[in-house]
Amino acid sequence: MNNDVIAALETEMARAVADEDFEIAAALRDRIAAMREGPSTGSMLRRQEPGKMGLGTDQQAYIPPEGWVKPRRPDPMTKGHKPGGRRST
Repeated sequence: MNNDVIAALETEMARAVADEDFEIAAALRDRIAAMREGPSTGSMLRRQEPGKMGLGTDQQAYIPPEGWVKPRRPDPMTKGHKPGGRRST
């Protein structure tokens, strides 16, 4: 059944190219490629979501290096003060 659907999409894509409607042809091409790959390919890669990490990047989400530990947040009440009491004036 999947082959029949792909064949129908390929015919529709050829018709879109003949009509010079290249945007629809490209969308159909991507849909056909996704159907051929299928969910059972075992690939760990995911399709990129536009605007996920900003323009010009192919990184989907930030992944810290192995063994990285998030640093403690500084205390805003003691930032800039020396330990041990008041400042001398």
